[in-house]
Amino acid sequence: MEMRPRLLSLLCVAVCGVGTAARNDGSYDLILKGGWIVDGGGNPRYEGDVALRGDRIVAVGFLGSATARETLDVHGLVVAPGFIDMMGQSETNVLIDNRVLSKITQGITTEITGEGGSVAPLTDKLVLDDSDAMKKWHYREDWRDLNGYFAQLEKQGSSLNIATFVGATQVRLAVVGNENRAPTAAELAHMTAIVDTLMEQGGLGVWTALEYAPASYSKTDELIALAKAARRHGGIYASHMRNEGQHIDDALNELFRIAKEADIPAEVSHLKLSGRKAWGRMPRILARIDSARAAGLDVTADQYPYIRAATSLDASIPTWAESGGMDSLLIRLRNPATRARLHREMVNPSGGEVFYSAAGGGAGILITGTFQDSLRYMQGKTVAQIAAARHRDPIETVFAIVLAEHGHRTDAVYAIMDEPDVQAAMKQWWVAVNTDFGGVAPDGPFGTQSAHPRAYGTFPRILGHYSRDLKLFPLEFAVRKMTSLAAQRVGLTDRGLVRPGMFADITVFNPATVLDRATFERPHQTSVGIEYVIVNGQMVLKQGQLTSARPGRGLRGPGYRQSQ
Repeated sequence: MEMRPRLLSLLCVAVCGVGTAARNDGSYDLILKGGWIVDGGGNPRYEGDVALRGDRIVAVGFLGSATARETLDVHGLVVAPGFIDMMGQSETNVLIDNRVLSKITQGITTEITGEGGSVAPLTDKLVLDDSDAMKKWHYREDWRDLNGYFAQLEKQGSSLNIATFVGATQVRLAVVGNENRAPTAAELAHMTAIVDTLMEQGGLGVWTALEYAPASYSKTDELIALAKAARRHGGIYASHMRNEGQHIDDALNELFRIAKEADIPAEVSHLKLSGRKAWGRMPRILARIDSARAAGLDVTADQYPYIRAATSLDASIPTWAESGGMDSLLIRLRNPATRARLHREMVNPSGGEVFYSAAGGGAGILITGTFQDSLRYMQGKTVAQIAAARHRDPIETVFAIVLAEHGHRTDAVYAIMDEPDVQAAMKQWWVAVNTDFGGVAPDGPFGTQSAHPRAYGTFPRILGHYSRDLKLFPLEFAVRKMTSLAAQRVGLTDRGLVRPGMFADITVFNPATVLDRATFERPHQTSVGIEYVIVNGQMVLKQGQLTSARPGRGLRGPGYRQSQ
């Protein structure tokens, strides 16, 4: 009986705290009235009101006759935290087209970026390497560090928030370059110092992309050193692992080792099983991660809900051929003996499946974007179709396209995954959601390129197809994966929940109609059912239509130190 007063006190904290926020006597900027609140924490939905003032949520619950400059009746709609894309590619796209339409129209309010390559560090040489892209897309890399990038982002405006990791590839390029070698002791010290600096400028952690050159040249000890630098500032380690197919166990072992020796949380980026020879192993891979978690490692993952992956066409070629950079690759492709060796390795890869074999050859590789306008006729065709029209071997066709692009990357989609594996991963409570694509728009500069449907449809596809229609998991479970799970993972502690005091990033959608429409044949189609999107208290999507507001911000990680 002595515990009853204590119990009543705790109940008052839990209930009266919300009531106090709800009884705020001042008028609000916006009230979302009568919606189904799915708060992002995995709790059951409940009917209520949400009030905003400035860039914050200030009251949640039954607000009665409270007044606001604007009140929206959202009865029948779900009011959720703004969705967080755990792996986007919009860091440059947003400077070219700040609407980031494909992200906003699927309810995304924050994008996490920096997979391998990142906006910083930049050197004069790296900027020079990007000069052709800057001319084509009309943007400028006028920064060298994260502070500079975020200043540029603020100047140009954005419809959504951008947060970034420090890309380990980017750090390696800045210090070592494209060479296939280990850094010297002095170079590694320089690399870790760069990570320290960029973490203090707001980086979320270190992110590796080990399946691609030059990141594939990195040894585990190098990665541990960079991960330790990130951990000093509260960051995490994320990884596109070294192998996602037959040798995924070896890649997981490396990730577990880095997590243990650097004492750092680890994130498996776009968890998948690549290539037919690996299909069906997902339950065992999930069990391995669960076992690592039970043993004390903090390991989670994220994924996109499609069976095709998207990357560059040159990823079909063994990575050793890119030592020295793209120019070196082109030289090797022009050498008959080297070209013949590459051809043999793509037909019979010795180190496990490469992208070409994982996709089952040229028929499983769809060209989605060419840098050279003269090659645009290839978009929407498979390598096999292009090869047949040319009466050439598909692998030789890959080489010919890479050469014709003169060192610029061709975008491609690879049919490499199996639906049961995708669904098995999606049902895990520790798997967040990503698009793994930059923000685009049908009527913008990127509308001339094809795309992967995940650019437009990822989050509505999970809400509509997988949660509502297939009933793989409850709506509340899906929303948690898209919001608070991602936010807590990268240290964005004031986003990802519909609660008083949190930043007002909110997505309002119709649970009965939300659905993706983008397909591989017609990828530039926005999703339906996303009604309102609010970023930092300002509405960027109203009744499914983009507004002129650009309230997005550069978000900083837990190690951020504001310059004096």
